[in-house]
Amino acid sequence: QVQLVESGGGLVQPGGSLRLSCLASGFIVSSVPMSWYRQAPGKERELVARKLRRDGSTEYAESVKGRFTISRDNANNTLYLQMTNLKPEDTAVYYCKASTLWGQGVQVTVSS
Repeated sequence: QVQLVESGGGLVQPGGSLRLSCLASGFIVSSVPMSWYRQAPGKERELVARKLRRDGSTEYAESVKGRFTISRDNANNTLYLQMTNLKPEDTAVYYCKASTLWGQGVQVTVSS
């Protein structure tokens, strides 16, 4: 079965860190471009970070540059998003995407 399952979300204080995981099954993560998106309440879903397939290069939204890192673990067939120095405006549901396949999303809440 082809699917993506995210985990690692939760409640964190401003300035804190979280690492999101996206476990892929039914395909190899290194074979397709993979991305993290997020959607805050009342807002459109936006691209957070993307890892390209061919050369493994990465792209980030301006709002997360220097704070978030996307990485891929081929051995565990998992995509990660390391988030540091989190801000209240990072609060959203975070989604993993592989080609046209979406995960179910995981909630990240940044609040004191």
